[in-house]
Amino acid sequence: MKKIAIISDIHGNMPALQAVLQDIEHRKIETVYCLGDLIGKGPSGDIVTDLIQERCEKVVRGNWDEFISMTTDVEPLKWHQEKLGSDRLKYLSSLPITIEFVMSGKYIRLFHASPRSIYERIQSWDDQEVRSSLFTNSELCINENEADVVGYGDIHNAYIQHFQGKTLFNVGSVGNPLEITQASYVILEGSYDVSTPSPLSIQFVRVPYDIELSIQHAIEAEMPLLKEYISELRTDIPGSK
Repeated sequence: MKKIAIISDIHGNMPALQAVLQDIEHRKIETVYCLGDLIGKGPSGDIVTDLIQERCEKVVRGNWDEFISMTTDVEPLKWHQEKLGSDRLKYLSSLPITIEFVMSGKYIRLFHASPRSIYERIQSWDDQEVRSSLFTNSELCINENEADVVGYGDIHNAYIQHFQGKTLFNVGSVGNPLEITQASYVILEGSYDVSTPSPLSIQFVRVPYDIELSIQHAIEAEMPLLKEYISELRTDIPGSK
């Protein structure tokens, strides 16, 4: 049996990422996948990006990871661009869209927001037809298979649902959770690269971290949109994702 830790939406929050990686290490999980949005919102996108490259076996592109490399006149985005530097921006914009593999007889597809676009936002309360569409493939997918299990990030709201034998889950957010003020990630456990049906588990983990330290980092960095960022970390009330 193989365990894979799946993290997403770190958003430049280094204390949250460190707390999650420490929990993953404590559980002796060696394989970590990241579903995008390494940067943005928080002040430490540069060192978060470096640590993700070091610790994660596979990483996909989020909406922030893509548009942060585009030419812009928006001052908060320019602030993040300058902090990241050209090499990191190039890395972020070149990340793939999906991670796909077989585990315990299930075809599993992981991505940031949807198999069609990193900008398509689908919530747990959307119509069933909309949510079910996440199992289909697109030209952005690696394989033409329709997925049996889908995991994604983007919405900062962890959940799991089942649709006629298929399973949909959202891993939540490490650095900017918007339903509980604790970092969120998922542990997927099963028989990797095995097409024969066997036990498969999806475990949700919430990790407390030092929110006030994250806020202090943002203050010291003189980060733009500071008031909004502090409010989201302390209250889990969403602003703009």
